[in-house]
Amino acid sequence: MKQISLLAALLCLLLLTHCNTDNQEPSNHTLDKENNGTFDKDKLDKLLDLLNQNDKFMGTVALSHEGQVIYSKAIGYEDIENQTSSTNETKYRIGSTSKMFTATLVFKAIDDKKLNIDQTIDHYFPTIENAEKITVGNLLNHRSGIHSFTKDEAFWSYRTTYKSPQELLQIISSYESDFEPDSQREYSNSNYLLLSLMLEKLYDKSFSELLADQITTPLGLENTYYADGVNQLGNESNSYHYTSQWVKEEATNLSIPMGAGSMVSTPIDLNKFTEALFNEKIISKESLDLMTSTQDNLGMGIMPFPHKNKMGYGHGGHIDGFHTISIYYPEEKLAIALASNAIDYNLDFLTRDVLRCYFNEPFELPNFEFPEITASELEKYVGV
Repeated sequence: MKQISLLAALLCLLLLTHCNTDNQEPSNHTLDKENNGTFDKDKLDKLLDLLNQNDKFMGTVALSHEGQVIYSKAIGYEDIENQTSSTNETKYRIGSTSKMFTATLVFKAIDDKKLNIDQTIDHYFPTIENAEKITVGNLLNHRSGIHSFTKDEAFWSYRTTYKSPQELLQIISSYESDFEPDSQREYSNSNYLLLSLMLEKLYDKSFSELLADQITTPLGLENTYYADGVNQLGNESNSYHYTSQWVKEEATNLSIPMGAGSMVSTPIDLNKFTEALFNEKIISKESLDLMTSTQDNLGMGIMPFPHKNKMGYGHGGHIDGFHTISIYYPEEKLAIALASNAIDYNLDFLTRDVLRCYFNEPFELPNFEFPEITASELEKYVGV
């Protein structure tokens, strides 16, 4: 009986094990939930408290329905070393979730007749291989063939140092194409760095100014901005990874990812942004339809997040120890955003369970009370 119990415990451990995906394409697992009308806020509180108590999650979760915040809870610390607790005003680096903002600026330029989705990029970037074949649309939906600078081993040697836009363009221009443009898709951060450079050239303004002029200021997103270095402003959190305790992550210099991942925000602001986007307060319906049209399960700066018979759209992000997910469900008029600065848990699972709470679907809270198993006992099951 003891061996059976130990084997069961091992199987549970294997099932709950997950791995980090640094600089990989954000996932968009199906969220298998059905709405039956009541939001179980108490269970969501218990879920977040349980994760925090077991060193699985620190961060903020926010939900908004029809433009009204219906839930927001901050867990843990924005600064562990100084024991500064997180609040709803705590700001997080949002990594690739920035791409939704960058794509929105591109479609705003298309609406304003400054860009065409089918135009090639050779006018802006003649040094890029296949620039005469690569279109703006290919950059948006990751079908350009341009190698991602974050998949280059050299990236880790300069990640924490300042790089000018000219230096970044030179790095990307040195790559050979991964495939013929529009023949397949492969997620590449280089695409969105180039889009942000293109926007700067097009408007003769910095990406930061464009973001403020066209999105954050009109929408009143006071806690959302483009950061281009390592200096932190008020209420910006540090990020951490877990070993036997939380260890502070070294920060990427945000001059590097630009429109691919250099933004800072809060879940409440992210929900305001997606609500405005899908209510056509930023770009036209025609542009929104293009943005959400999918090919190989990927839109243009946005991804589908199906939830049983419901369809949401959004993006995930990961930079340093930060993880975010921001999704909007148009039919349900529901916006959901999660941001974490310290996580040792699968964020997709957490997102699924947050939605289960919203739609009041029964589910079991995770159990972290594993039995103690000695090394000698584990040896008995090697190969099993």
